[in-house]
Amino acid sequence: MSKAGSKPARRVVAENRKARFNYEILDTFEAGLVLTGTEVKSLREGKANIAESYATEEGGEIWLINSYLPEYLQANRFNHETRRRRKLLLNKREVRKLIGAVQREGMSLVPLKIYFNDRGRAKLEIALARGKKLHDKRETEKKRDWERQKARLMREKG
Repeated sequence: MSKAGSKPARRVVAENRKARFNYEILDTFEAGLVLTGTEVKSLREGKANIAESYATEEGGEIWLINSYLPEYLQANRFNHETRRRRKLLLNKREVRKLIGAVQREGMSLVPLKIYFNDRGRAKLEIALARGKKLHDKRETEKKRDWERQKARLMREKG
């Protein structure tokens, strides 16, 4: 249990760890997912994968493409498609902002993580991002290595 006044921890189901390396994250949004019952049960088992997935705009709505939710084994013939398109639930203002940024500025919509919030609802953290160039990725790698070395040195010195 969490203490009174503190925010309860959300349970992360799937995370796109490469996203922060490949993209410069400019803004993040929390979106709901339109899921079937077997998809929710499969998510609760924690075997989803969003590493190769992306979001796109179609008909004034935002859709999650190529996310992998494995079949729920106890569902028999009522199971879901593992890589189907899933609609994202956002406010109209957020949808307009995202669509405008993607169309005008050439940004990308990158899913960062799927988690269950404190009410037990499946949510997707999606980012408005710009792709990094190769030299930017190298710079990020150098910075990360230096931080690791610095921490190691500080530990050794006490």
